[in-house]
Amino acid sequence: MKRLILELSLKPFFDLSDRGIADVAARIVGQWASLIDKAETLSFMMWTADGSEILDYRGDLDDDISWACWIGIANPPSQPKNKTLHQVRTAYIDNPPVLTYERLRAVVAGLKRVAGEATGRPVTVGATFDPGPEFAESSFKYVRHKEIAAGSTMGEGQWVNCASKLNADTRSYAAFPGGIPARTSLGTFLGGQSRRFLSDMGFDYLWLSNGFGYSLSSWSVTGEVFDGKRFDADAAPRVNRSIIGFWRDFRAECPDVPIETRGSNLSTGMDLSSDAAPMRDIYRGGFNLIAPPNSPWAALDGDYGLEIAGWLSHIAELPETGTFPFRYYIHDPWWLNSPWLDRYGREPHDIYLPLSCSRIDGEGCVQTPNSVSMLTIDDSYGRMPDQVPREVAPPILQALACAPDEPGAVTWIYPFDEYHDWTFASPSRANEVFFGDWFIRAAINEGFPLNTVVSTSNFLTARNKRPDLFGKTVLTCPAPDAGSDLARALIDHVDAGGKVLLYGPLRHTAAAIRERLGVGLAPGLSGELSFETTLSLDSLAQGAYPTRIRVPELLSGGGAEEISADAGATARAHVSSGSEHRVFTAVARTSAGGCLAWVRGAFCETISGGQLPTADDPREWFHAARLMRTVLQEMGIVLRLAKADVATPDPVILASRNRNAWYFSGFSRSTNVRLQWRMPDGVPVPVGCDVEICNGIGEMSLPRAWQRECRVFVDQTASSEVTCREQYSGEIGVTRRLLVRGLVDADVTFYADSAMPHAPRFQKGGGYLGMGADIANRQIESGVFLAPNVTGDLIISW
Repeated sequence: MKRLILELSLKPFFDLSDRGIADVAARIVGQWASLIDKAETLSFMMWTADGSEILDYRGDLDDDISWACWIGIANPPSQPKNKTLHQVRTAYIDNPPVLTYERLRAVVAGLKRVAGEATGRPVTVGATFDPGPEFAESSFKYVRHKEIAAGSTMGEGQWVNCASKLNADTRSYAAFPGGIPARTSLGTFLGGQSRRFLSDMGFDYLWLSNGFGYSLSSWSVTGEVFDGKRFDADAAPRVNRSIIGFWRDFRAECPDVPIETRGSNLSTGMDLSSDAAPMRDIYRGGFNLIAPPNSPWAALDGDYGLEIAGWLSHIAELPETGTFPFRYYIHDPWWLNSPWLDRYGREPHDIYLPLSCSRIDGEGCVQTPNSVSMLTIDDSYGRMPDQVPREVAPPILQALACAPDEPGAVTWIYPFDEYHDWTFASPSRANEVFFGDWFIRAAINEGFPLNTVVSTSNFLTARNKRPDLFGKTVLTCPAPDAGSDLARALIDHVDAGGKVLLYGPLRHTAAAIRERLGVGLAPGLSGELSFETTLSLDSLAQGAYPTRIRVPELLSGGGAEEISADAGATARAHVSSGSEHRVFTAVARTSAGGCLAWVRGAFCETISGGQLPTADDPREWFHAARLMRTVLQEMGIVLRLAKADVATPDPVILASRNRNAWYFSGFSRSTNVRLQWRMPDGVPVPVGCDVEICNGIGEMSLPRAWQRECRVFVDQTASSEVTCREQYSGEIGVTRRLLVRGLVDADVTFYADSAMPHAPRFQKGGGYLGMGADIANRQIESGVFLAPNVTGDLIISW
């Protein structure tokens, strides 16, 4: 961990004297010592207000700051509809302390001095800017310059538009002592004010919050170029230019201060298709910024598919800084909740899932987050309960210790450049861009194990530099365009024995890919269609999967156009309307053991306003995204579920690699669901788990949140309960032992620790320390060993 970032408001500083500031700083350092100890540098991100302290700054240190001393919305509507926190506000204590710019500067200096002396580490402090009405009273945004808050997020006239222009203002400001000239861009004004404010206060960087700088109105499925009914291709270039204009204007006035951003709650493709968001231009514009972290918002709604898909899409490519952070939501200083204690129920799933994610660069190196940010270390009353750092730090340290160093079970080749090109093409393919990311989000929510990403350009470079890098992962991406380097590379990969899973329409892809899959093209079918599949679906205690599916043409990248061209030899699913049939899933194999699969997919949801889509009723309509997990069985990855009925929610399951082991991480929305699984090497038997094996498939119960190391895979036809337990060493030179019990004529595959200096030893259970005679084994590939025909107990030592 290069950097630990502790985010906090000013609420814990009940006493703003120098002594009071030092006491709070010392307590923070003590509470978070276990994480600070693992970090090279320490940062504090200060939620002073909402950024209006920057906009209002006149250069006078004695001026008061309207700071974030509220619980509930700081700028409430004039006529509240009710007494909820989104309609009314309450001061966090009676008579909150008065904050001046001089005292804010003292807080920044005190944090740096006390934390630096206590930890011996470099300490930086960042300021924040938020476009919304949530945190602090803002006369600038909502009285003097309402023209900049035209966005409708959180209500009409409540959200600052980064591309807006300011009306004339004769008031003196630090960077504009003669006032603001009419039509001054917000980028120019905020840039100038930031340069003065950050320097005068001692801040080292600026954080742009809640999507500011990435789109004109954040958080919505719809946007400037998509209203839910049509994609406005003509407006996309104008919107794109206006957003990138903000960055250029800002950097012209504030060229040197590092910028960090929250980015969007959605994904690159989602924002491109709805808001023409210029992610590529922002990343490659030389603006000295860090890629956004994972969104805390999606996970709070339990939408881990959106969090994972969004984050992977944002880190497929990186700005020139080449780094990206992980962010974890433990307290909320404004909305009277502490997610670790109440929303997450003290379960670490939103630690294990995102920290099992990784990206691959053009050199073929696996990259993981280099910093950890805690949002926030104080709650809505300014309290900093010791319980939270005591409980949160251990799973974070554990997840960092087993961070991915190889591609996981599935690697997303993310079409970062293609999605930008398709959005602004003539004719635009924004509908395909929209469909692609929403489909993957739904697939992850239905158990598709995706947690590795590589952009198309990085994939093409990395596969040449490290030819074996993608040999054990399933590559997935939208069907590549005909004539593209990616299309040729994927065909070569399959011919060499690799596995590829494509999704989306095939109308633009290479003819060779359609021929491999045995499909041609015909007029599209859309609307309410019949559905059938020969794939093995999840086991239901009652009811059955629907035989109907909705394929909305606009939101699914078109209709289902693919027809069987070879009597359906490769088809695994069809949709139909009357006598018209279309292939929906197909699988083709090669003599070298390669596999090419494809799922047409559909947007099986409904958009209402700008809110998150609502999934079709699973009792009435089949969900197309489920096929992504299901078709993996054709590639040796069986992830089936045993659950009560079709409406029982699926768990999120991710599969990453570290030091040659597999790490399975998950979140079970229903703990009554059981996992039925198998990998190409056999049934996984994670350390500390009990797995019932029957007919070569393992079945086990899943807790709410889990992460398990797995080095043992068992292939046996007999039925038995197989367990894997950690054993004590009891012998000089032995670091670890695993005891595997319940084997019946089993072939046991063991993934050795890549850090161990010698080959593992396989022994029968029994005898002194539970160890008996050696069991024959052989190395079947680098770091992988096979012990055949084992019955009883097996001890593996290294």
